[in-house]
Amino acid sequence: MDKTAVAGVKDRETKCVAAQMVPATDGDALQTFVRGHTEAEAVVYTDEHGAYAGLASDYKHETVYHSVGKYVREQAHAQGIESFWSMPMRAHTGIYHKLLPKHLDRYVQDFAGRHDVRGLDTVDQMATVAVGLVGKRLMYRQPIADNGLDSGARS
Repeated sequence: MDKTAVAGVKDRETKCVAAQMVPATDGDALQTFVRGHTEAEAVVYTDEHGAYAGLASDYKHETVYHSVGKYVREQAHAQGIESFWSMPMRAHTGIYHKLLPKHLDRYVQDFAGRHDVRGLDTVDQMATVAVGLVGKRLMYRQPIADNGLDSGARS
C-alpha cells in the first residue's frame, strides 16, 4: 500500500509503550517485534491479524475480532495501544501533516517517550528528559544525511 509499517506494544502493568518502524506487517516482522518487547510469561492481546497467529506457541495469546465489531472479551482488548496510537495520528493530522519515512521512527520514539512520562509531574518529566540527554548529541548533518529513504523533499 506504499505505507511505512509501525508496530507497538503496551505493558498493562507499567503502562509503558514500545513502538518502532517494522520492515513489514507479515508474521515474521510482527512476531519478532512482539517477542523482542515482551517477557516470556506475558499474556499478549492482539486483534485478529493473521500475522499474530504464531504467538500462541510462546505466549498466552488472546485475540479480539475487530472485523466483526468485537473489541473486548473479558480482559482481552487492545484499547491501551490503540489509545497510544491516537496521539501520533492526531499530531500527524493537526501539526506535522507529513511524517516522512526517513524520520518516522524518531517521531514514533518521541511519542512513546512522551506517553511513558505523561503521569509524572512537570519536574519529574523534565528530570527524565535531562537524564535521557546525557551523552547524546544530534548534529544537523545526522537528520539530513542520506539514509536510503526518500525524504519527500522537492527541489
